Amino acid sequence: MGLLPWSWVERKMNRCRTFWLATVHASRTRPHVMPVWGVWHDDAFFFSTGRKSRKGQNLAANPACTVANDDGAEAVIVEGEAKQVDDAAELERVASAYKKKYKMDPRGMNEPIFRVRPSKVFAFIEKSFPKSATRWNLEIGNL
Repeated sequence: MGLLPWSWVERKMNRCRTFWLATVHASRTRPHVMPVWGVWHDDAFFFSTGRKSRKGQNLAANPACTVANDDGAEAVIVEGEAKQVDDAAELERVASAYKKKYKMDPRGMNEPIFRVRPSKVFAFIEKSFPKSATRWNLEIGNL
């Protein structure tokens, strides 16, 4: 197997139930990693977290984050910035995807919902590494 197609990333992100979210402490002295639920929609990752949670506080100070699926053998790692979603139509689409996947509406928690648009994405299949190792640099628009 050679380089992976973007459709492989979409499939892996859509099938994943629990993701790993890495943020940076407001002091910028250390990373913080926690599992989160989320949905992949329109080439972006959406999740919710409490404003007062460590994740929420970290993102308020520094929106840079990394999201990874839960499968080290077939990994997807997304780098980007988390931005709060305020658009009602977009929130409705995300809520619909959450309801389908988790049987719950994240808006009911009355906490922010964030969108991470990837700036870089890394993916690989362990069994075919390094041949399958693929990187997309979306800052320059090569999806």
